[in-house]
Amino acid sequence: MVKAIIDLDPKANQILNIVKAKENLNDKNQALNLIITIYANEFLSSDFRPDFINKVLKSQNEKTIKIPNWDSHFK
Repeated sequence: MVKAIIDLDPKANQILNIVKAKENLNDKNQALNLIITIYANEFLSSDFRPDFINKVLKSQNEKTIKIPNWDSHFK
């Protein structure tokens, strides 16, 4: 496990305390790990999961159809 000393501004510290209390966590370390995990799941890995990549690669080989007039077709 990596150890880090960090400086938090008062607002960030307050938010960390709120997350700790709301989620009934034992310490700020758990709160910070939770926030980082949520951020990673929401913003970093959603488009690049292996199952998504495999799905896109598989769809590239599928047969396509031509639509002469896109606007009228999807009204």
